[in-house]
Amino acid sequence: MPAPAKKPQEASTSNFIRHIVEADLAAGKYAERRWGGRPGPAKSHEAALIDPAKIRTRFPPEPNGYLHYGHAKSICLNFGLARDYGGICHLRFDDTNPTKEEREYVDSIRDAVKWLGFSWDDESGGAHEYYASDYFETLYRFAEELVERDLAYVDSLDAGEMRALRGTLTEAGHNSPYRDRPPAENLRLLREMRAGKHADGEHVLRAKIDMASGNINLRDPAMYRIRHAAHHRTGEQWCIYPTYDWAHGVSDALENITHSICTLEFEDHRPLYDWFNARLAEAGLLQRPLPQQIEFARLNLTYVVLSKRKLVQLVEEKHVDGWDDPRMPTLVGARRRGFTPEGFRLFAERIGVAKADSWIDFSILEDCMREHLNEGAPRRMAVLDPLKLVIENYPVGREEECEAPNHPQKPDWGKRKVLLSRELWIEREDFAETPPKGYFRLFPGNKVRLRYGYVIECIGYDKATDTVRCTYDPETKSGTPGAEKIKVKGNIHWVSARHAYAAEVRLYDRLFKVPHPGAKSPLPLGGEGEGEGDWLQDLNPDSKKVITAQLEPALKAAKAQEGIQFERHGYFLADRVDSKPGAPKFNRTVTLRDSRNAIHR
Repeated sequence: MPAPAKKPQEASTSNFIRHIVEADLAAGKYAERRWGGRPGPAKSHEAALIDPAKIRTRFPPEPNGYLHYGHAKSICLNFGLARDYGGICHLRFDDTNPTKEEREYVDSIRDAVKWLGFSWDDESGGAHEYYASDYFETLYRFAEELVERDLAYVDSLDAGEMRALRGTLTEAGHNSPYRDRPPAENLRLLREMRAGKHADGEHVLRAKIDMASGNINLRDPAMYRIRHAAHHRTGEQWCIYPTYDWAHGVSDALENITHSICTLEFEDHRPLYDWFNARLAEAGLLQRPLPQQIEFARLNLTYVVLSKRKLVQLVEEKHVDGWDDPRMPTLVGARRRGFTPEGFRLFAERIGVAKADSWIDFSILEDCMREHLNEGAPRRMAVLDPLKLVIENYPVGREEECEAPNHPQKPDWGKRKVLLSRELWIEREDFAETPPKGYFRLFPGNKVRLRYGYVIECIGYDKATDTVRCTYDPETKSGTPGAEKIKVKGNIHWVSARHAYAAEVRLYDRLFKVPHPGAKSPLPLGGEGEGEGDWLQDLNPDSKKVITAQLEPALKAAKAQEGIQFERHGYFLADRVDSKPGAPKFNRTVTLRDSRNAIHR
C-alpha cells in the first residue's frame, strides 16, 4: 500500500532540503511556470506537465543493476518530498549506456519502488515513468544547437590523448588541437557520427567550456560518444549515445523537475549541470526557472558494501547466492530476507537527511526492522538446536493441548492450541549437566516451567541417547487454578517431538565481520566511502548457517513471504523462492536482541 500522504506541516522530520522547498513554495517560484521553448518533449509527456505550481522531484536510477539500501533512502526522500508537499515524483531511468542496461533491471527497479510503498502516478491516474532514451532526439537537436553556437565541438583525439591533456587537480588542462574547428565542420562531423560513418572512439562531441577550470568536470566534458550497440528500448536506431552528465540535467529540465536531489559525490558536477541548462535556456530551448540541484549525504552503512562494482564482484565470484541473497544489501535481497518497506521508511526517517557524510551503524537498520516486525509478526515456537527431553511420568501415548497467545501485546489476535506429549524437543542451550553460576534453566535437580505448560524437574541425562530425563507436576499447567504454586526462575520453550515439523532454516547474519570492510584501520565518523583494501578478507564466514530445526506444527502451513517471530530467537520469513505448499523453508530476518541487549517478547 502507498505510504499515507502528509501535509507539509505534518512532515515528521524537518531538514535543510525541506527548508529549501518550503521557501521556494512560499515565494511562488514555480507559480508562473509554463511549458515553452523548442523543440520540446514528445506529446506523450506534455500531458504530464500539469499544475506547474507543484514541486517535481525524480528518482533517476540507471537500469544497470539492482537497487541497494542507499537507493531506498533516496526513494523515500524524493517520493516523500513530493507526497508531503502535494507534488509529483517521476520515476526516470537514465538509460544512456546500452552495453550495461537491461529490461530486467528496469523491471526490478519498478518493483522495488512499488514494494517500498510509493507510486509515480498522479491523482488523475497519469503515470510519470520516463526514460532518458525518450529524449534522445531532443538531446541530439540541443547538441546541434550548441555546436552551431560554438559551445560544443567534435574532438578526434583518442581516449589516452584526451586524458593526457585533461590536467590534474593542481594543474590546468590544455586545449585539444581540434577545439577550434569551425562550427560548420563540427556539425558535419556530428551528423556523420549519428549516421554511423565513424568507428567507436574515432570522434567525441565535447562541450567547449574551460580547460583551465579548477573544476575538472568543466574541462570540456564529453557529450556524445560513438557506440555501435543496441539499446534495450531504441534498438539499433542510434550509434551515438549521450553521456550521463549531458543527458541527466537536460532530462530534468524537460520534465519540469524543480528540485533535483542527489548525493554529495555529484556536488562537483553541479556547475556542469547548471552550465548545460543555462546555455540551452539562453538559446530559448528550456524554460526558467531551471531545476536546482541539491546534494545530500549518501548512506554510509557499517558492515556492508554499497559500491556497485563490489556488489557485482560478490555475485560473479559466488561469495553470495545471487543478487537476491538475503545477505546482500540489495532491495531484492532485503525483501527475501524479510526486511519490510515500513522498516525502511522508518529507517530513512530516523537517520534523516544531512549535508555532511557520516557513518550509520547497521544496528539502527536492524532496530527499525524489529520495531515494525514486532507489531505484525505472530508468535510461534521453534527449536533451532534440538535436544530430546522425555517426561518419564507422563503417560505413554497421551497428548494434550496447551494455550499460547498469537501475540502477547495483542489479545484480540486470540490464542492457539499447541500439543504437548511425553517426548519434546528443547534447545540444547537450555540444559547443562554442570551449570555455570546464575544458570536458571535445566540441570539435574532443578525445576523450570515449560512455556505455556507444566513445571518439570530434571532427574538426569542419558549420554548414550543424548536425552534429558524429567518428571512433571500435573498440578502446575499454565492457565489452571493453582498453577503457580511452585515458583521457578526458568521458563523454556519446546515442541512436541511427535508433532513437530522438521524444516530447513537459514540463519543469516551480517555479511561482513567488521564495520568497515577493506579498511586498514577503522574509518572515522564522518568518513566517506568504503575501504579499498582486501575487503573480501573481511567476509563473515558465519553469515549463513543452514540447519534443520524442529518447529511448531502450525508452521508447516506457512505461506511464502509470511513473516513470523520464533519465540526467543527472532523474526523469520518463509522463503519466497524455495518454499513449497506444506513445506516452507525459513530465513532469519533479524534476531530479537537489539543494540541495548533488550528482547522483544
